[in-house]
Amino acid sequence: MKIIIAGAGEVGTHLAKLLSAEGQDVILIDPEESKLQAIDSNYNLMTMTGRTTAFKVLKEAQTSKADLYIAVTPFETRNIVSCSMAKNLGARKTVARIDNYEFMKPEYKPYFKSLGVDDLIYPEYFASTEIISAIRHSWVRNWFELYNGELLLTGVKLRENAKLINIQLKDLAQSGHPFHVSAIRRRHETIIPRGNDHLEAGDIVYFTTLKGNINKIIDACGKHPVNIRKILIMGGSRIAVRLADMLDNSYDIKIIETDKEKCLKLVNQLPSNCSVVNGDARDLELLKEEGIANYDTFIALTDSSETNILACLTAKESGVPKTIAEVENIQFIAAAENLNIGTVINKKLLASSTIFQILLDFDSSNAKCLALADAEVAELVVKEGSKITKASVKDLKLSQDMTIGGLIRNGKGMLVDGHTQIMPGDHVLVFCLSGAIHKIEKMFN
Repeated sequence: MKIIIAGAGEVGTHLAKLLSAEGQDVILIDPEESKLQAIDSNYNLMTMTGRTTAFKVLKEAQTSKADLYIAVTPFETRNIVSCSMAKNLGARKTVARIDNYEFMKPEYKPYFKSLGVDDLIYPEYFASTEIISAIRHSWVRNWFELYNGELLLTGVKLRENAKLINIQLKDLAQSGHPFHVSAIRRRHETIIPRGNDHLEAGDIVYFTTLKGNINKIIDACGKHPVNIRKILIMGGSRIAVRLADMLDNSYDIKIIETDKEKCLKLVNQLPSNCSVVNGDARDLELLKEEGIANYDTFIALTDSSETNILACLTAKESGVPKTIAEVENIQFIAAAENLNIGTVINKKLLASSTIFQILLDFDSSNAKCLALADAEVAELVVKEGSKITKASVKDLKLSQDMTIGGLIRNGKGMLVDGHTQIMPGDHVLVFCLSGAIHKIEKMFN
């Protein structure tokens, strides 16, 4: 598949590396040659220096032959114009990064379609949605729903008190537990487990289950959900503003921001249930003055991954039950997950997960995204005659880097075992390691 990415910023560069690793034909365009030179030569992709809103540049990149054109520069208007130009030149599908929540509303989709923009991605909105999910499901690291919760995938960190510690998965299956272990995140590696694998304290375990069985997972993992109402946010970023706007008035929200001028702007932007404090949330004395021990959640959203990680550790030591950190340095994610800081948010992974859904021919407005550092979750609709329907799961000889977690059939969730026969029209939840998307396409198309 030929993919053109306009913009070699953090999101564009990450997408280019990820998609080239998937074996896609990738061209990365940016007006600043220094950004393109920073791309590791180990990646199999082409780079081109030029303006992303210049017809000459887009023609030289052979945009007319592009299956997917993705505009992810920091400038919303430039991305929309670039996509419109690419569509006019013949690009099959276009995606623009935006930073205006209003544009995400369904009623404006036909308007953007008329401009030549097929899909919109708003990483700050995705991040806010992930944080809200973490607030509402305080005992999990990740929460992923299909069909209004008919099928769930939850990522849970196991402590020493979990009943599942040291149990082999084949024994767990025989005991009749109503869930399926789809993956295990252990230290710096994601494992697609088999029957002989076992669970250890410190593992982040990804369970597939049905909505009526959540309490059984909570009990098996020794978790105690917290009813969150008081939220303390470090950093008045765009994510913080979007998050405060998306949460209802039942939450008491306080934002601590170091920049005095930004504080004054935030006061006028935020809803009535939010207050703003000018100060440094790394200052333990300030946190004590603001009553950090009385908060249910601490969310660190500054531009520094290191600062966010350290601040969440401080909040945990102060007694805050749930902490959430924005960690944009991907190399820090594994270390952050191993620390006691709760949920980790990364905009680049969220954006790339959405792009993968688009690659797999989904309507991205309905797509659900679960972003991990080295794995992907995909929801696939089974086509008539596809290889996945030819035998029961145990006889399909699936590769070791993927697993089927569950499926939706006729609107109802089902767990999958070796005897399950997948049918055309099923919505199937597939968990795979990075680099395995092309194998999934072969199975489902």
